[in-house]
Amino acid sequence: MIANASLLTVALFLAYGFWLLGQLKFMAAYKSVLFHAYGDTILLCAAVLFLNIFAAVFALQRRFFLKDTGRKLSHLDKQFQTGQVQMPVPAENAERK
Repeated sequence: MIANASLLTVALFLAYGFWLLGQLKFMAAYKSVLFHAYGDTILLCAAVLFLNIFAAVFALQRRFFLKDTGRKLSHLDKQFQTGQVQMPVPAENAERK
């Protein structure tokens, strides 16, 4: 689940970055000055944005993809607790008997 959230976060972060590059074309001439003066701040803001997007994607995945998982699997847990699990016999063992 973390891998899926990371992949979606990277995709959204790159999409936002490319859109931002398109909007800020007029500042391309000042690229080196801006990175020299504000590089640390830009990097910190990008890291915070990445973590916020990751947290939002992770929360949404937990909310919608793991909905009612405990309720859906509770009958299996009850069967394992009582020992009433009927496992299929592998084909190799069935032929020997």
